[in-house]
Amino acid sequence: MSGTDELYPPAQYGGGWILLAIGVLVVIAAAGWLVVVLTRPRRAVAVAAGPAPLPGLTADVATVLRQEYLGAIAQIEADYRAGSSDARRANLDLSRVVRGFVNEYSGIEAPVLALDDLVRMGVHPSLIDAIGRNYYPSIFRRTAPIDPLAGIEAARQVVTTWY
Repeated sequence: MSGTDELYPPAQYGGGWILLAIGVLVVIAAAGWLVVVLTRPRRAVAVAAGPAPLPGLTADVATVLRQEYLGAIAQIEADYRAGSSDARRANLDLSRVVRGFVNEYSGIEAPVLALDDLVRMGVHPSLIDAIGRNYYPSIFRRTAPIDPLAGIEAARQVVTTWY
């Protein structure tokens, strides 16, 4: 021990170090603020497009959708009768059209669901009948496909009677 009993004050930091620490904290805070501002989702700007849709508009959209798909079915029938499409191809096209209609009309992902999945979901019986009796046997079996005229009528029934 030294011979003096004096106390020495602790070493003090210079003023420059405090200013440096405050500057670093300000830079970190500014960077955090920028990250928050730039990654926040933007608010949608509401554009006044006119009056709100009327309740009857939904029925009109459904009617237009039905007419569109009935037209597609009529085109498949015309192609089959003209001989530009064979029975297997016509049944495949009918299956795609009917599943597409169900998807657009109700949101059920019918184009990617198997028949068993549709049965489990409890969809409208006309769809199950059309796929099970007409489209699956024609598309997947090795023998001659089923005449698509029955499938055409089944497709029309699905489109006209769907919920």
